[in-house]
Order: sequence, then C-alpha cells, then structure tokens
Amino acid sequence: QVQLVESGGGLVQAGGSLRLSCAASGRIVSSYAMGWFRQAPGKEREFVAAIGWSGGPTQYADSVEGRFTMSRNNTQNTDLQMHSLKSEDTAVYYCAAAYRTWPANQPRQYSYWGRGTQVTVSS
Repeated sequence: QVQLVESGGGLVQAGGSLRLSCAASGRIVSSYAMGWFRQAPGKEREFVAAIGWSGGPTQYADSVEGRFTMSRNNTQNTDLQMHSLKSEDTAVYYCAAAYRTWPANQPRQYSYWGRGTQVTVSS
C-alpha cells in the first residue's frame, strides 16, 4: 500500500504562486508515475500534470502548460510549482501514484490517491 499526503494549498491572489507537495509512504514509489489531478465543485476530476518513474518525462494539461512545473525532489516526494495562477485554477488538488504506467493522464490509471489540498485563487 502507498499512502499519499498533499500539502501547500491555500488562498492566493490571481497572478500569484503556490507550491504543492506530495509525500509518499508505505512503499518506495520510485517505480510509480506520480500525477496531480484537480476537481472543482460540480466538475469532474481532471488531469493536471504527471511525471514518470525514476524522474522520467513530464506531461501537462494544456491549461497549465508553461505555468506549472512538476518535479520529484527525491524518491518519495513530488512537488507541483504553480505560477501565474488564475481563478479557474481553484480546485481541490490530488496527488496520485500509478505503477509503471506511461503516459499517465487518466484517473483510472492511478491506484493510490491522497485526500487532496484546497487551492483557492481570488480574482
């Protein structure tokens, strides 16, 4: 089993920045692709970004390309740096892990999920 805990969410003004972190425990996740998804009220969960296992390639949703950067700081920790935030980025952000899967941009590909962290961007 893999446990994932997100942190770093909060309230920020439009144009600002936030850094989300995801800490994994219970199993070494170096063989897992890690992903970030988000879900706004009344909307489906959508893909934000993913990074391959062992620091492999990254993939971003068109809506965040050039503004968000995902990285693996070490085997168990993954970050999502968000710049130029917009009101439409407001959502609960979830970290997820998928074993040796790539590309990994669909929620159904992920076996493990965190509980999420709220990001609110005020305009």
